[in-house]
Amino acid sequence: MDEKEMSEAAIGGDDDAFLALMQYHKEALLRTAIAFLKNEQDALEALQEVTYRAYKKIHTVREAAYVKTWLIRIMMNYCQDQLKRGKRYITTGEVDETIGKEDDYRLELAEALAKLKPDEQQLIYLKYFQDVKIKEIAELSSIPEGTVKSRLHKILRSLRSHFEDKGGRDHV
Repeated sequence: MDEKEMSEAAIGGDDDAFLALMQYHKEALLRTAIAFLKNEQDALEALQEVTYRAYKKIHTVREAAYVKTWLIRIMMNYCQDQLKRGKRYITTGEVDETIGKEDDYRLELAEALAKLKPDEQQLIYLKYFQDVKIKEIAELSSIPEGTVKSRLHKILRSLRSHFEDKGGRDHV
């Protein structure tokens, strides 16, 4: 059974297909949770909660092709809720002087992304970290593709400005 067939069966109420679908997308969901929560244990807890939430609402998915995006969106919303409630803290700690340039860039990127609004973070994450197509983002968000493109353009311009203010390095 391929992903589309699993998705259609899960939407139709097949519990085995739902479990197979969750297993199929487990890695992407865990990566998403770790990206937000910065902790493997919290990410596993998030995966359990998202599995429950998805199971309760899988019948509401209109297009089987967008199930992965739908699941990732549930995960991002859950993680952001956890962070807002103060139950999870993102800490950067002390920066070791032996950190290489690549790690330095990652820290700067994380700092820049943290300054974005949650909906802007979601757009960037979906497009550039999960490689979700603009058409899928538009469908999932119930907004026109042109709006998704213009919002992404505005966010990228804001990120460029952030990096230029930090010393002229153009990372974006």
